[in-house]
Amino acid sequence: MCRFLVYKGKDEILLSKLILEPQHSILTQSYDSRLRMDHRRPHNGDGFGIGYYTPPTLGPDPCLFTSTTPAWNCINLSRLASKTTSSLIFAHVRATTEGSLSDSNCHPFSHGSLMFMHNGNIACWRHVKREIALSVGQKWFVGVQGNTDSEWAFALFLDCLEKAGFDPDSEEYTANGFGHTVLRKAMLRTIKLINRFVDATPSELRDEMMDKRSLLNFAVSDGHSVVCTRYVSSTTDEAASLYFSSGTSWKQGEGPGQYKMERRDKGADIVLVASEPLTFERDNWVTVPTNSTITIHKQTVMIHPIIDEYYNHSPSYTRSSGFAVSKGLVSNAPGATQAITPGNLGNAVAT
Repeated sequence: MCRFLVYKGKDEILLSKLILEPQHSILTQSYDSRLRMDHRRPHNGDGFGIGYYTPPTLGPDPCLFTSTTPAWNCINLSRLASKTTSSLIFAHVRATTEGSLSDSNCHPFSHGSLMFMHNGNIACWRHVKREIALSVGQKWFVGVQGNTDSEWAFALFLDCLEKAGFDPDSEEYTANGFGHTVLRKAMLRTIKLINRFVDATPSELRDEMMDKRSLLNFAVSDGHSVVCTRYVSSTTDEAASLYFSSGTSWKQGEGPGQYKMERRDKGADIVLVASEPLTFERDNWVTVPTNSTITIHKQTVMIHPIIDEYYNHSPSYTRSSGFAVSKGLVSNAPGATQAITPGNLGNAVAT
């Protein structure tokens, strides 16, 4: 499985302070993924990608840099990250589940001002791919350049936005954003449709298909707000890992790679979302609950449960990590703070 990172800050940050320098940076995770339990494929070395938003004078669409070279072996990544700043950054290291090794299959994907990436897999993909392709509008169908389930999920998300009355090609939304509520609702609709397509897998094919549980850790941004999901289509299993950290400064300590999130007051100038924590500071990271969305708007973090057929209303209910482990993942990092449970989910968790 892949790993991803999201940074949203009040101020711009040098990409290297997130991607290269921390002890457990996204670059380090490409070859030393602490939450990867599958020793058959211990690396996230099937390419990488960085997406970041530039000053408005350069246009609303993000700048993307992708490569099939493993992140640890790309000198251009070091050159770019040490000289580039942004206040909204996506980074992704890839371990293929669907799709060949090619630039067009590397995350993040983009359309206009929107940027999208995925950690996980869509179940029964051989059948579901056709259903998604038939369901989306023509312009989203022809816009798919690669052959990953992730990019088709993005096409479905774009189609959901358009059908809800928010055209991704509209200059109004491209310039000013869609609003975090619109993005979240489109993401929920995307997940609902994926589940519907998987459930509709013909019975005669089910013996041939692999597990019908999907892992859908998505991240999307319009340059203003960010919406991420931690989701598995199961009532009994944990999803792939996801954490967030917020504070007033992302500060380097005395030793090499010794970064930590500082919080000088109740406000937050910086929010990070990551598949794996970038540091080993126990109190820096909060586990995002399984089957929930995390929304970042103006450095305010909001967490909402995804209430569907896979939601459990019992605050004491414990999910199994077995499915995540079978996919080469674990659900929670050692030492990470589990500060939120389904029983205390609220609209505003951190500000």
